Amino acid sequence: MNTTTGSTTPTTATTALHDPPVPARAKLAAAWTSFMFLYIYVDHFQLYKPGALEDIMAGVVFEFEISQTLMTVFLALLTLPSLMIVLSAALPARASRILNLVVASLYVPFSIFNAVGESWTYFYGLSIGIEVLLLAFVLRTAWTWPRTTSLR
Repeated sequence: MNTTTGSTTPTTATTALHDPPVPARAKLAAAWTSFMFLYIYVDHFQLYKPGALEDIMAGVVFEFEISQTLMTVFLALLTLPSLMIVLSAALPARASRILNLVVASLYVPFSIFNAVGESWTYFYGLSIGIEVLLLAFVLRTAWTWPRTTSLR
C-alpha cells in the first residue's frame, strides 16, 4: 500500500538522465573530428566514381597534374582541420575561439568549391552539405563561447 496516497497501486519513480552541459572545447573538438571523418571518407568514396582511378593512373586529380606540389597542397588542406581537433582543446580559450572562427570561415567556401562542376550532385550535395553544417556548428559554438565576468 502506498502510504502517501492511501492507494494500493504501486508507484514507481522515474529519473531523468543527468545531462551536464558540454564545454565549448569538447563541442569544437568533436565537430572537427566529425568534419575530418567526413572529409576523408568523401575523398575515399570518390575513388569509386567511374574513371577516378584511371585519371589517377594517368597522373591527374581534379583536372590537376599530380605533382609533389599538388600533394603538398592537399596535405596542407587536410592538416589544418585535423590540427583543429587538438588546438580547439589545447589553446587558451581566446586563441581557440579566434582560430575556430577563422579556420571554419575559410573552409566553408573551400567545401562549397569542391562541389563546383561535379556531376554527382546527390553524393557531393549530401557530403558537402553536412560539411558546411558542421562548419556552421563550429562557427556558432565559437561565436557563442560562454564568457565569465572578471573584476579588475
